[in-house]
Amino acid sequence: MEIVLFTVVAGTLYLAADRLLALVERRRGGPLPNRSVIFFLLLLGLALPVFALIRSFLGT
Repeated sequence: MEIVLFTVVAGTLYLAADRLLALVERRRGGPLPNRSVIFFLLLLGLALPVFALIRSFLGT
């Protein structure tokens, strides 16, 4: 069951990071240089605390 929860949350975080990056690019007026690196950092910044919270709630 944990694997399903982590997978659903990971997919949601992926979409959130994508939309956040698109929002930043729209406000900036064009694509960012090193877009892949920025996307990775956004996703990592979202995933680490959220996964830590999930693990603390589940007690694993």
